[in-house]
Amino acid sequence: MSEKILITGGNGLVGSALAEVYTPPPDQMGEFENKNIIRVGSAEYNLINKSEVNLMFMNHRPKKVIHAAARVGGLGSNMKYKGEYFYDNLMMNANVIDQARIWGVKKLVAFLTTCAFPAEVEYPLDHTKIHLGEPHESNFGYAYAKRMAEVQIRAYREQYRSLKYSCVIPTNIYGPNDNFSLEHGHVVPMLIHKLYKAQRDGTDFTVWGSGKPLREFIFSRDVAKLTQWVLDKYEGEAPLILSTSDEITIEHLVDLLVKEFKFKGKVKFDSSKPDGQYRKPSDNSLIKDLVPAFKFTPIEEGIKETVQWLKENYDEARW
Repeated sequence: MSEKILITGGNGLVGSALAEVYTPPPDQMGEFENKNIIRVGSAEYNLINKSEVNLMFMNHRPKKVIHAAARVGGLGSNMKYKGEYFYDNLMMNANVIDQARIWGVKKLVAFLTTCAFPAEVEYPLDHTKIHLGEPHESNFGYAYAKRMAEVQIRAYREQYRSLKYSCVIPTNIYGPNDNFSLEHGHVVPMLIHKLYKAQRDGTDFTVWGSGKPLREFIFSRDVAKLTQWVLDKYEGEAPLILSTSDEITIEHLVDLLVKEFKFKGKVKFDSSKPDGQYRKPSDNSLIKDLVPAFKFTPIEEGIKETVQWLKENYDEARW
């Protein structure tokens, strides 16, 4: 019998992709469900509350954990709620990692973010540079909370030698079942939603900033497949950057979306709004060395699938 795996943030973007990756095809299994995969969301347990996290582990008794839960948002949300983002994410991480230790979980993968890296640092980003300076001022609350998960795991590995806990650092994840909120969503889902509404309502498509900043995007199913490998195979100490290491401008991303929607209206870039950090290129050589045969989903294919998912699930999508 397979080991029981607990996924926090189980109903979110990464959790949904992980459920898909861990579910065998119908011809191999009579049900569209893997009963050894336990996905939990905020409606079931408040991970900020230590007692509820203890209850979660007591109820499910997992052998492995993927900690993907977080309070996340886009640039505007991060700037507006810095204190809340710091506290909520700090407590979630501290509680889940510590209770996993208490309940005898030997393998755990926690999600960090490239936002945790310093704003002023020599590029490309790699795992040795996480703590070399202040994160960008636009999201320092969220960034510092995420950094502390890496510190906690490093400290626990040194004190509790049997624990094989590790961190992954994905670049900008996108895909089906994302949070498409216009206020709290990340750049890809937020832009998809804005463009959906602009096309539906016959209005202009307005994008924050100049469109010049560069970002690296990775499809959620790719993140799920790599995370599965990390949980099963990786026992190293170094955090693993999950990235294609391919940069595109926000303007290019907008062009891809406009093409996919076949949008005929006017596209405006509002340069009075902040751009955020200009670029943060990453070094994905470590994960490529470890999983050399892995093929990343081209962004054109990932965007097509994500847009189609929103069109088909608009009324049920998360905002």
